[in-house]
Amino acid sequence: MKVAILIAVNLGLIGVFIYLMRKKNLLSYMDGGKWWLTWLSIAIITLMDELTSVFYVAAESYLIVGIAAFVFIIATSVLMRFLSSRMVEIAHILEHHGIRGGGVYSFSYLVLGPTMSFAAVASILVDYILTAAISTVSAVYNGASFFHLPVYVIYGLMFLVIWAVASLNIIGIRENARFTYMIFVVAAMVLVTLIVSAIIDPSPGQLAQVQTGFHSTWLGLTSTSIFGGINFLIFGIAGVILAYSGIESVVQTAGLVKSWKDIRKAYIFLAWTVGIVTPLITLLVLTRTDIDFKAHEDDLITFFAGVINGQWFAYVVGALASFTLIMAVNTAFVASSELLERVAHRYGFHWLIKTNKADSLYRIHLINATLFTVIIALTAGSQTMLAHMYAVGLVASFTINMGALVYYRYSEGSEEIPDYHTSRTGTLLIFIILLSCFGFIAYHKWQGFVLWAVVVTIFQVIGLRVAKRRAPEIEQFRKTDSPMELLFRVAESDETKDFHLFFRRQHDSSPIVDNPNTAYITFYSPRSGSPPKLGPNHFLLTMHRESLARRLVSLIHVLQYDLADRKITFHLGWPTSSWVDRFSTGVMVFSLMRLPRRFPAYSFVIEYEGQAKKAEEIASVAS
Repeated sequence: MKVAILIAVNLGLIGVFIYLMRKKNLLSYMDGGKWWLTWLSIAIITLMDELTSVFYVAAESYLIVGIAAFVFIIATSVLMRFLSSRMVEIAHILEHHGIRGGGVYSFSYLVLGPTMSFAAVASILVDYILTAAISTVSAVYNGASFFHLPVYVIYGLMFLVIWAVASLNIIGIRENARFTYMIFVVAAMVLVTLIVSAIIDPSPGQLAQVQTGFHSTWLGLTSTSIFGGINFLIFGIAGVILAYSGIESVVQTAGLVKSWKDIRKAYIFLAWTVGIVTPLITLLVLTRTDIDFKAHEDDLITFFAGVINGQWFAYVVGALASFTLIMAVNTAFVASSELLERVAHRYGFHWLIKTNKADSLYRIHLINATLFTVIIALTAGSQTMLAHMYAVGLVASFTINMGALVYYRYSEGSEEIPDYHTSRTGTLLIFIILLSCFGFIAYHKWQGFVLWAVVVTIFQVIGLRVAKRRAPEIEQFRKTDSPMELLFRVAESDETKDFHLFFRRQHDSSPIVDNPNTAYITFYSPRSGSPPKLGPNHFLLTMHRESLARRLVSLIHVLQYDLADRKITFHLGWPTSSWVDRFSTGVMVFSLMRLPRRFPAYSFVIEYEGQAKKAEEIASVAS
């Protein structure tokens, strides 16, 4: 009966994969003279990274949390689904600002500036390096566990894996996606067989173990004070969060797909695959009563496979572990190349991002392969400290992302991203949880935190020196108008009439009127690029490291000092976002309401005009 069910399930999977392979443009397509990956391609590349956690997370989490580990794996999977919805939102925001790829680096740079962006680069790049190093070592040791190989052969295989994956990336991302898809097909069949077999053939008392796991979790959350329960919750999530390393790779590779909507589809696919597979396998393994978990810390999943289907299946799962770990190395190559490409492009290191005929960033791949090889040679014998450092960097990158998103949403609202936005309160809650996990991991794995802090400091020193000379904001500052140009415009106007200053939002493209007694001002952040100049009386002024209200006050002081006798009316756009949706709107309006008292000689108008009559009304006011 068991064999018949497994055959039927696998035949069904084969039918699904055959149907998919017959679809045109399944993995890539040409559009606008460029090859794009589909959502399925980037989802599978990330999935192969996340699947590696299946082979170690059960044993590691059990040693940290105990039988409650599978409950926290399930809870953290739900948390990661909420986190992935925020990643989609970040991809949408970046695309809205004309930024493709770069993930946490691009978003933190846009919102928080270069200082935090280099901390983000350090965190995520360290994670990719450690992913490649640890995954390569684990892949070789998993594959060689059935053989007795000399040390030099082991190291030779590790270096072979690194350079083979580098070659796969150098020949092009399309071929990379095809190869990864083939590995995914095999992995799906093996893991589904593992899950179905474990469900069909449970161990005695397994259901009671499931109840014990939930009961122990409930006791940990409620048996002490509310702070004790929160501490237990953070302890559990921090102990298993590495199970979902790699989830940020999708938004990191957004430059390989055409739209943020592909990022959304990829995360939905991951939610229905690895988001279910990892918790389910962990539950099925940790509730078995016929396995000594401490004795099989290094080979728990392969031993589990042998228990339910025999030694031959253990060999199959061991081989799959090696291949998925190798594909995690591939994810590190793909995502890190996209990250470095974005950094190099921003700061003008164009020699680094030169591509070959296959449109591959081969120079970055060669540098990565060399770096990964050196790291493996130095650390293959001892991975514990780097694993701690990996956990710190991973949670740090998550925290920076969510912190930047919280700041952005409470300062910009939802009007510019109407197609997709999430709850600000939910994002704030996720940020608090991740920040708590970061503090917990940094305290309990302080050696890894110190190493991470050293790397971040080095990146900060080097990065800020580079930014000082090569930052793209330098060019944006050259494009901006000077307040003196505005002064000349006011001075040359008709003194018998009021001069009207209209303040426009950065993305406002409605028509303007070229009237001698009117001027339009747009404050913009140089990090997001200068908006188009719509006329000779449209002035672009930068807003750098200061609030909109403070920048406005500074401009009024300049006008007051040089043109004290002129009558000027300041027209401020009506804030259409609600206070709940846009907290800073309340702060901004409160600051603007104080302007009449500070500058009683001028007139201030907060107004909203319908789009259809806007140009006519402006013309009538100015005449």
